[in-house]
Amino acid sequence: MSIIGAFTPVFSRRVWPHVQLLLIGAILTLGQRTVTAALRVLGLADEAQFVTYHRVLHRARWSNLHTSRILLRLLIHTFVPQGPLVLGLDDTIERRTGAKIKAQGIYRDPVRSSHSHFVKASGLRWLSLMLLVPIPWAQRVWALPFLTALTPSERFHQQRGRPHKKLTDWARQMLRQVQRWVPDRPLVVVADSAYTVIAWLHDLQQHRPIAVITRLRLDAALYEAAPERQAGQMGRPRLKGKRLPTLAARLADVSTTWQRVQVVRWYGEGSRTVEIASDTAVWYHTGLPPVSIRWVLIRDPLGKFAAQALLSTDVQLAPLQILEWFVQRWQLEVTFEEVRAHLGVETQRQWSDLAIARTTPVLLGLFSLITLLAHERWKDTEMWVRRAAWYDKTLPTFVDALAEVRRALWKVETFRTSPTADDLVQVPRSLVDRLTDALCYAA
Repeated sequence: MSIIGAFTPVFSRRVWPHVQLLLIGAILTLGQRTVTAALRVLGLADEAQFVTYHRVLHRARWSNLHTSRILLRLLIHTFVPQGPLVLGLDDTIERRTGAKIKAQGIYRDPVRSSHSHFVKASGLRWLSLMLLVPIPWAQRVWALPFLTALTPSERFHQQRGRPHKKLTDWARQMLRQVQRWVPDRPLVVVADSAYTVIAWLHDLQQHRPIAVITRLRLDAALYEAAPERQAGQMGRPRLKGKRLPTLAARLADVSTTWQRVQVVRWYGEGSRTVEIASDTAVWYHTGLPPVSIRWVLIRDPLGKFAAQALLSTDVQLAPLQILEWFVQRWQLEVTFEEVRAHLGVETQRQWSDLAIARTTPVLLGLFSLITLLAHERWKDTEMWVRRAAWYDKTLPTFVDALAEVRRALWKVETFRTSPTADDLVQVPRSLVDRLTDALCYAA
């Protein structure tokens, strides 16, 4: 309750008790994350006023932004009390169909598609902002979602006569919102190539800059910085200087100076040695504003992956730091997979527009909340890691964190799980332990 109670100001006194039960039910439920499934696992299948719990999602007055702000503060206080905040930005498709789901669209399926094969998916597109933090007991970086927004397709806005907001527009709005929440902390954003957009990068450098790390094309037009304007010089100020060789040309140039570095964690693997070259430049395209960047060219000495390039809008960052932060972006994909496998994303069945806009962000935020709850539990108790003779697991994963929280909830009689009868059945403890283990680790 020290963690869950932080969200009390978001809800009214009438709604808050129902919210707590739905939250516990969502953690304990196996399979579909529906309101009725949460009520069943809490022993409330005979609750005549079950519609009251549905109203929490489609009618009650509470703010997603308010809950996101509280969750972010809890995460910062627990895992990153000082230093820059490294944020991961990515979108995902929730596969949903139905005539009443108004915001659904047709998108490229990022999981099933490849460079040569295009697969479409029907559903809802969500843009999620996650905090990349080191988890002490997991001994690795996790991506913890705290702010998620529904981003409808261009056709959706055209049919309703509204101006279309691109993913970059949503991303800029979300990042500026976070900057208002934590004005005293520098922000670093890690994103994929969909956000390698000059205008978007330039906008984030105005007023209070937000550093962005993303991919860069090998054929991008790079220039020297514009020369200083002389006194009395006529004409418009120059935006760029002399044209520089492309990164593809630098890659083929034998005179390029390479530095061999070791990345501690390379996309979920162990440490890996790569070679990098870096410098500063101005990225410019006709009709667009110039952006000062630090580029980092990466190649594998063993030739196992193709050469690639990164950019950082903070030119003061060290090249190795840019690479290490960008590699952490892989954790966003891990989180998306975890919430689908263990928290029931894509199994909810709400049709109301407001309920749809609330449920998926809540389930994504539940990943972060469970991480906080497990962290609080393991402060005073020994870590529980599920082992087997064929799987010598030493460090807990999210599955173990979820099982720890479930194990704690099953031991507390805070809800009705059986009829109030006084007849008792003796069950061997070994059987109870096996049943508890199966329940806690079930999806």
